[in-house]
Amino acid sequence: MKKIYVGNLPFSATEEEVRALFGAHGEIESVHLITDRETGRPRGFGFVEMSPEAADAAIQAINGQDMDGRSLNVNEAKPRRDNGGGGGSRSRQSW
Repeated sequence: MKKIYVGNLPFSATEEEVRALFGAHGEIESVHLITDRETGRPRGFGFVEMSPEAADAAIQAINGQDMDGRSLNVNEAKPRRDNGGGGGSRSRQSW
């Protein structure tokens, strides 16, 4: 499976709409639209998993396509970087 990043989604986009858009290019393994943890509101991006061949075809066909007045940004998902977040204190450097 290949994971596809789908950015600049309209906040009104549903999983069914995204599934229909990508389904024209092959079988979909999963669709996951990202929501804000605190509010539950859509964040305007998500991920779709498809076979590598179908994913490549979908990226070529859908990237830049208009959805409800928004130009979609579609590409292969990159692994998440660990920023080392967590809000801990900074270490002090001695001079």
